[in-house]
Amino acid sequence: MSNKQKKQLTPVQQEYQTLENQLETKRPVFKNCVKAFITGGIICLVGQAIQMFYIYYFDFTDQTAGNPTVGTLIFISMLLTGFGVYDRIAQFGGAGSAVPVTGFGNAVISAAIEHRTEGIVLGVGGNMFKLAGSVILFGVFSAFVIATIKTILIMWGGL
Repeated sequence: MSNKQKKQLTPVQQEYQTLENQLETKRPVFKNCVKAFITGGIICLVGQAIQMFYIYYFDFTDQTAGNPTVGTLIFISMLLTGFGVYDRIAQFGGAGSAVPVTGFGNAVISAAIEHRTEGIVLGVGGNMFKLAGSVILFGVFSAFVIATIKTILIMWGGL
């Protein structure tokens, strides 16, 4: 709280603010960052292993193995969410589990599981993409903008 706002508080409110600041639990930011880094790194390591599997056993190239790898990671995260395992991973790793593509799969399936009692169409179908819908929308929109810019630059001979 800034000093200007603090001056407008009554003495009792200022005393309460001081007490609150003393009793507030300090968050272990560095520890949380390390946990997120490790969790995200392990997810990426698993993704790399899946990509190498597709390259060596299904004759994909580095360029073409990305899409099935992403699909597989999303499928695995959805399965783990359904069995309640991904929640524990997310509780430990925080943003490290939310930032990779597995966080997208978790967001989609969590909403579907939460609203399944409302029925297939209105519950699961209507709520599945509420959280993930904005990711899809802005992902498609930004891809459109970048493609438009690239097309204009190519037409002008810039690339």
